[in-house]
Amino acid sequence: MIGVASRQPRPAMAPGPLVALLAPLLPLGGVAGHSVGFVDSPVAVAGLVLLVGTLLLRRLAVGALSEAVILSVGVAAGYGATLRLLADGLAPDAGLWLLLLGATLLLGRVLRLLAEVSGPARHACPALFGLAILLLWEILTRGLQVPAILLPPPSAIAAAFATNAADLWDDFRQTVLISVLRGYLLGCGAGFAVAILADRVPFLARGLLPLGNLASAIPVVGVAPIMVMWFGFDWQSKAAVIVVMTFFPMLINTLAGLASAERIQLDLMRSYAAGYWRSLLLLRLPCALPFLFNGLKINSTLALIGAIVAEFFGTPVVGMGFRISTQVARMNLDVVWASITVAALTGSLLYGALALAERRVTAWHPSFRKR
Repeated sequence: MIGVASRQPRPAMAPGPLVALLAPLLPLGGVAGHSVGFVDSPVAVAGLVLLVGTLLLRRLAVGALSEAVILSVGVAAGYGATLRLLADGLAPDAGLWLLLLGATLLLGRVLRLLAEVSGPARHACPALFGLAILLLWEILTRGLQVPAILLPPPSAIAAAFATNAADLWDDFRQTVLISVLRGYLLGCGAGFAVAILADRVPFLARGLLPLGNLASAIPVVGVAPIMVMWFGFDWQSKAAVIVVMTFFPMLINTLAGLASAERIQLDLMRSYAAGYWRSLLLLRLPCALPFLFNGLKINSTLALIGAIVAEFFGTPVVGMGFRISTQVARMNLDVVWASITVAALTGSLLYGALALAERRVTAWHPSFRKR
């Protein structure tokens, strides 16, 4: 009979929580000419929450998720107190930076705990990590007084986003809804159709694959001005650049996917007297779906990059590339970062939507099976 495992002793308190607990006890400099004491400072609230939460956690037997939730309160108190002190005009000193270090180390403990849990709570780990990056960005740029011309804080970028929302929407519509989607569909569709033709005509595949390697080495900054000269300044030139960038990745991935069917499966289809097209529809294309989605995901980012770079060389007075190039010349870096944020979010959403569709369509693939 297997005995019940004995209860493991609680590990000693990590140095991160210790630093976070001791940080509020240090002098934090002056506000309005006098020292901020432990009782009167908002940092005292952060230290008290960290102290009570950690002590309760060490005395009670709780799970990883409960521990992460309790420690998250302390992390929020540490970051919130730091932001509040900077907003009140406190000159950053050793005490403030030590508080920030302690909260960050405590955040590391929270992220490690969240990485161990399962279920919907596991999605909190990347979300909390991204939020921490934004908070650290805000605190460091303000605390170190980084010039906005070099790196504006996220709050300034958010303000520029709100102020220029109408222009950013026009840029999104011109670049993504008009240029990217059309070029993406044309490039991926042409690559897929030519791959089917090349699979049927083998010498065509042997001739196109070396061209694909050659085309992948051509810089987009060299193709974009040529396409602008050929097709003009409207969306047609941007779509042409996107087609050049997305055609060969889709072609190569489709050919690799069509060749992934095993010989025993092909022999089984032949034993059923299945011709080329029936084998293609019932066997080879389903086997190629993971490769097709791989090409679609790669092209989702390439298409956005190609459209933005192409807009540097000529476009109507609207578009993400146009906005970035003009606002850099005017030294409005907050607007530039707002445009970059729109582009990054758009690319991430496109990639995520394709990844979700891949998971639904190719759930049978070994990479998606639950272990």
